[in-house]
Amino acid sequence: MWCVKLSDSQRDALRALIQAEDEKGPALAAALEALELARWDDLPDATLPWERVAELAEKQGIGEADVVWDLTAGMPPAPPRRRGGRKTALVKREKPPA
Repeated sequence: MWCVKLSDSQRDALRALIQAEDEKGPALAAALEALELARWDDLPDATLPWERVAELAEKQGIGEADVVWDLTAGMPPAPPRRRGGRKTALVKREKPPA
């Protein structure tokens, strides 16, 4: 397997060369798809607040990987907070006679 780093213009030129081919077999089609997907591999590295992750892991008695999972995907959203205001009493409704 080869690994190369291309600039945007180099990637565009290579894409144009592949698209100019009259017959694109499975290898060229896969190469074109790989060039399209390669754009997303250049995203910057993410940073995490490791002090906070370690603190949450210690509090919950779980590993840091579990905390990262919870923070990124597994943790349900916090319930909406109710604002102060008038409070109404719950009224129990009776079933209508059948």
